[in-house]
Amino acid sequence: MTTETVEAAQIVLPCKDLDATLAFFTDRLGFRLETIHPADDPSVAVISGYGVRLELARGGDGAPGVLRLLCDDPSKVADGATELAAPNGTRIELVEANPPLVVPPTKSSFVLSRNDDEAPWHAGRAGMRYRDLIPDRLGGAFIASHIQVPDAGPVPDYVHFHKIRFQMIYIYKGWVRVLYEDQGPAFVMQAGDCVLQPPFIRHRVLETSGAFEVIEIGHPAVHETFADHQMELPKPTEDPKRDFSGQQWVCHYVAKATWEPFRIEGFESRDIGIGAATNGLASVRVARLSGKPSGELVRHDAVFLFTFVLEGGMTLRRSEGDDERLGAGDAFVVPASMSTAFADCTDDLELLEVALPAGFATSVS
Repeated sequence: MTTETVEAAQIVLPCKDLDATLAFFTDRLGFRLETIHPADDPSVAVISGYGVRLELARGGDGAPGVLRLLCDDPSKVADGATELAAPNGTRIELVEANPPLVVPPTKSSFVLSRNDDEAPWHAGRAGMRYRDLIPDRLGGAFIASHIQVPDAGPVPDYVHFHKIRFQMIYIYKGWVRVLYEDQGPAFVMQAGDCVLQPPFIRHRVLETSGAFEVIEIGHPAVHETFADHQMELPKPTEDPKRDFSGQQWVCHYVAKATWEPFRIEGFESRDIGIGAATNGLASVRVARLSGKPSGELVRHDAVFLFTFVLEGGMTLRRSEGDDERLGAGDAFVVPASMSTAFADCTDDLELLEVALPAGFATSVS
């Protein structure tokens, strides 16, 4: 074995109750959290301590476990073998230390998520509650979450970052005080504000108001959250225009927004600025009524088009399927094959629209 290419060893331990097992190792034994995923319903946590990294994986049959060797180049270890077996049955896996992000192809479908008494909520990272707005994840390509922090005050968060292609957060209700790498001291975001979190940018949630809620979109759906125990925020220096994997951090403040005509007649919108910050990868807009919608069926050519009803109500007319009456907190994804129209809109209707790519086209069908 060429040992020079091995960076670290990681032991995988199955567990039935991840929360209880994680608390035992961190609170009682002094291990520290390194990464946990997925954020909306954690099933895997990696912890470290005393020269050992452990991966706690929910499920499993109580087998002896797995020792995972993280390598710069697994092909140079153990004559290119990808898995070995120890005499006691422990499996030794040889894997890449920093594998590339896997972005599954989008499996387009119409998705409707209603904000009613039957909407399931799950406990997630750092005491947050999550509602899944795209249960089928469009084949694993996208995740959309409605996130709540019920109680006011400090949040038990830590400096962390995400290995992801695209991620944005819209402040739906309340306010939050946060820190972002290279963006200066802590600042407050209010309802209506929105932030682009570029890949790998370190950040931390410090404090929230009561009944705080956000809408978060991520691409791909499955991605890792890493704790950074070395970096302290805020940093002593600032670099607000820094490039993070081809993207720039941007924060849009509703108080400074300007409105312009929307892609649908009878609406106006404010551009969050994410199209420019991601070099056209994605766009985010908030739309509201400015006149009388024509009611014409319109189709688009976007890979992903997500809409969340922020306020008011409307009827979503579809070329395929029944009309749907929607209210605040409802969300939907429209595939490119479907034509839709917004009808019977209330005067206070306000919509959050997220699209990939930014330069998608629409046409009357």
